[in-house]
Amino acid sequence: MLTLHSVTAGYGATTVLRDVTLTVGPGEVVALLGPNGAGKTTLLRTATGFVRPRSGRVEFDGTDLTGRPPHQFSRRGICHLPEGRGIFASLTVRENLIVQARGRDRDEAIAAATELFPILGARLHQTAGSLSGGEQQMLALSRAYLTNPKAVVVDEASFGLAPRIVDQIYTALEQLVAQGMSLILVEQYVQKALDLATTVYILGRGAIVHTGPAADLDPTEIYERYLGID
Repeated sequence: MLTLHSVTAGYGATTVLRDVTLTVGPGEVVALLGPNGAGKTTLLRTATGFVRPRSGRVEFDGTDLTGRPPHQFSRRGICHLPEGRGIFASLTVRENLIVQARGRDRDEAIAAATELFPILGARLHQTAGSLSGGEQQMLALSRAYLTNPKAVVVDEASFGLAPRIVDQIYTALEQLVAQGMSLILVEQYVQKALDLATTVYILGRGAIVHTGPAADLDPTEIYERYLGID
């Protein structure tokens, strides 16, 4: 479904990713883990067209998209949910949902989003920037349902959120997976990621240092060996 072939990428004179190969199959959930500064966000941005590889290829659904702009990745069926919510803060919740719907019937789109996250139904006329962090993340995540993508790329879905809200976000992610969508997940809650993922890639200093089935990994080993946390 989505493959990075021997990708090297970075910003200006700085190289962040070094010869990275990663594959996400149809309906597969990949957890991308690693310490801060390892290159996780850069990998996601490269996989969705926001960063152009210096070498290597990015393919999606059998098509080489290397070097193409982000909107072409989106049109092919990739939904990128960046760290920091990825919403239009000055628009109302209702206006955000209409923008996300992309031609879908407006009332139908709003009904689908508020069924998934009922709290949004009570916030439709509120500006998105005034929502709580958890509500903003719910609004951002609703885009993945309204655009019906083939693959969803999520960068730190739980960042800064209370555990109760994190549980709601992961319930929504599980529903995406149940619908057959592929998922790449960067996550600070390692156990949450392992519970949902089928495959784990671990980045260290811009290179893949481990890959394997999620069920085979011990969270304690990940913390101590790969993340440097005792």
